[in-house]
Amino acid sequence: MLEKISNKIIQSEIRNMSIECAKVNGINLSQGFSDTEINDVISKAAKEAIDAGNNHYTRFDGILELRNALSSKLFEYNKIKADPEENIIVTNGSTAALFCVLYALLKPKDEVLLFEPYYGYHLNTILALNMSPVYFELPAPNWNIDFDKLKKSITKNTKAIILNTPTNPSGKVFSKNEIYEICRIAKEKKIYLITDEIYEYFLYDDEEHISPGSFKEFEDTVITIGGYSKTFSITGWRIGYIACNKNIKEVIGFVHDLMYVCAPAPLQNGVTAGIKFLTDEFYLNLKTTYSKKREIICNALTDCGLNPIVPKGAYYVLADISNVKGKNSKEKAMEILNRTGVACVPGQAFYSSDKGEKIARFCFAKRDHILQEAAQRLSLLNS
Repeated sequence: MLEKISNKIIQSEIRNMSIECAKVNGINLSQGFSDTEINDVISKAAKEAIDAGNNHYTRFDGILELRNALSSKLFEYNKIKADPEENIIVTNGSTAALFCVLYALLKPKDEVLLFEPYYGYHLNTILALNMSPVYFELPAPNWNIDFDKLKKSITKNTKAIILNTPTNPSGKVFSKNEIYEICRIAKEKKIYLITDEIYEYFLYDDEEHISPGSFKEFEDTVITIGGYSKTFSITGWRIGYIACNKNIKEVIGFVHDLMYVCAPAPLQNGVTAGIKFLTDEFYLNLKTTYSKKREIICNALTDCGLNPIVPKGAYYVLADISNVKGKNSKEKAMEILNRTGVACVPGQAFYSSDKGEKIARFCFAKRDHILQEAAQRLSLLNS
């Protein structure tokens, strides 16, 4: 069994390209972490927690202060009513959250539906647990859903849908009507809808983030996953959370306890402070700042002939690399890296078919001067 599973799991192309980038001392637009500075409110609270001796195990579901803060945030921003004792688990990042949800609620061979292009960690978590992915393609550039086809894609073996909004890698922001219909289908089919909302604050062009868990009629079907790695630029802190029905909280929490014991104790205090004390101005500034970054990278890609699909959310952009030398997207991505020193992720990392072989993903969560330098380097493709 272990051998079968290990044969399915390979190194993420995102990690691979980061390694290749480091070899040439390039600009890493492959891995999805922001290099912007942490707000002092957050870092100060974490340091104070360390100095105060908050360096030991917490409850399996996290410190009460953070669960209280998450409860308030979920109600105010996501329109989700989640009791801090009955419905919330603080996790070791959102990736751990997904692992624990699937491990606790599903069994090997169960089918899990993924919208394609998908995020590789979602797929690999499914494979690691010896479950079966079902791919449902959303066609570029608008990523619209054929709901009749979606309904037919769900079989008696399908036990869950994973929905990522805003989406990595496409930047799609699912509309209220789309989300309602996905929720309705999940409930009708008696399967879980597991949401990954890690990019919930990265929205452009007046887009609105809608949480599936905000629809009260589907609250037993939806399991909400979120975190602060991207929002607070703390990808290495590993602070995520789950909001779910009280009937499944305990079993998911026990799995998290078994696998991870708890999220890092003093860092929970730092995130608590961020949620409680950062004002609306902080989140509005995220939109403004990242809209500018999106413009820089999309203009650069357009100018060098790698036509982008302008994202509505998150901080990635998919671009057309069909004119770049190479037999497939990996060779094309390496050609871009070798010629310009800019690393991107080959599109094959996001598709189960060859649909990704002519695209690549570029991350624009970088400081403006780094993006400007990347833009200059990418212009070498015109020479």
